[in-house]
Amino acid sequence: MHQGKDDPLPVLAIQYADYAVWQQGWMSGERLQHQAAYWRQALEGAPTLLTLPADRPRPAQQDFAGASLNVRLDGPLTAGLRALAQRQGVTLYMTLLTAWGALLARLSGQTEVVVGSPIAGRGRAELEELIGLFVNTLAVRIDTPSALTGNALLAQVRERVLEAQGHQDLPFEQVVEIVRPTRSLAHSPLFQTTLNWLAGETSLPDMDGLSLSVVEQESQVCKFDLSLNLGEQGDALFGTLEYATALFDEPTVQRYYGYFEQLLHTLVNNENAALGDIPLVGPQEREYLLESLNASAVSFPQGQTVHGLIEAQAARQPEAVAARVGEQSLSYAELNRQANSLAHYLISLGVRPDDRVAVIARRGLDTLVSLLAILKAGAAMCRWIRRIPRNALATC
Repeated sequence: MHQGKDDPLPVLAIQYADYAVWQQGWMSGERLQHQAAYWRQALEGAPTLLTLPADRPRPAQQDFAGASLNVRLDGPLTAGLRALAQRQGVTLYMTLLTAWGALLARLSGQTEVVVGSPIAGRGRAELEELIGLFVNTLAVRIDTPSALTGNALLAQVRERVLEAQGHQDLPFEQVVEIVRPTRSLAHSPLFQTTLNWLAGETSLPDMDGLSLSVVEQESQVCKFDLSLNLGEQGDALFGTLEYATALFDEPTVQRYYGYFEQLLHTLVNNENAALGDIPLVGPQEREYLLESLNASAVSFPQGQTVHGLIEAQAARQPEAVAARVGEQSLSYAELNRQANSLAHYLISLGVRPDDRVAVIARRGLDTLVSLLAILKAGAAMCRWIRRIPRNALATC
C-alpha cells in the first residue's frame, strides 16, 4: 500500500468469524464440562483477595486509576535467570512467575496466592497470522509455604502453568462464573496482580523506506493492584510495573520492585534456599533499616530516675498526654497523681526500698501506674505472667 502496489500477501485461509464458530464448537458439551471441572477444582478454596501493604486503605470501589514504572533486569541477571531456567527445565517466564508469586506471598504474609497470566490464545496454527484479539487470562494458583525451596517452587509453578495452559480455552469470564468467588466492587475477582510475558523480541523491525521509533506513553490506567509486564530485548529484560494509584505511591512500588530483583538474585545464586530464608532487602537497605532508622539513642541526665523525669514533665506540661491505650489516655499530671497515691498506699503496707512487688494485671494504663508507684516507693516490679505457677510468687 505504501508503494502503491497490490498486496503480495496470500489470502488468509480463515477469518475471525471462523474462529468465533470454532470457539462455540469447543465450548459445548463434554469439552466445556472438562474445562469447567478443572478450573473449579484448581481454584477451590483459593484466597479471593491478596492484601499487600499499601499506602492507603482500599477504597470501596475500584477506580482503575494507575501509573507505571519503567523496569529493567540487566544482562548478567538475565543470563543467570536463563541458566537457572535451563537447569530446572522451565521457561524464563515460569522463572519470573515463581519469583513474582514468592514476592507477593512474602509481602502479603499469605501462604498461597493467585496470579493472573495473560495468554495469546493462538494455539492453532491457523490463528498465528490472523488479525484479531484472542487473549485470555489464566488464574495461576501458587502455594508458597516458607519451608519450600526455590527449586521446588519452580517445579510447582511449571506444573500449574502447563495445567492452566492445557485448559486455556474457557474464557476468563466463564471461569469466574464457575468458581463463584466472593465479589466486590473494591477489587477484581480471583486475582489482583498479573504477570504479563511479552513473548518475542521487543526491538523494532526493519521496514524498507520507513523509519520507526518508540513513543513512550505513560500509563494512567491499571486494571489490577499491580501488573508486571516483561519482555526480552537483546540480552536483558525490559518492561513496566503498573500500579493502582488509589493504593500505592511510587516509592513503595519502587521498593517492591527492588525486592523482586533481590529475590531473583538469590534464586540465581541458590535455588535450594527456603523461601522464608530469602532476604528481600539488599545490603544497603539492610544497613539503612538497622542502623539509620534505629539510631534512636538519646542523652539521659545522669543521676535522674525515670519517675523523677515523669514528675518533671508533669510540672512542665501537666495536660499533655503521657500514655494512651485504645480510647483511654492519661495526662502527665493524672499519671503522676495516681502513681503518688498508689506509692503512699504501698508504703503504708510495709513496702521498703529494694523490695520486690508483684503485679498481676493486663497490659494497660493500670500497669504503667503500678510501675511508677513501685519505683516511687523505692521497690522493683515483678510482673506475674499468668502461665507461671502461683507458687513462683514466693520467689518474687
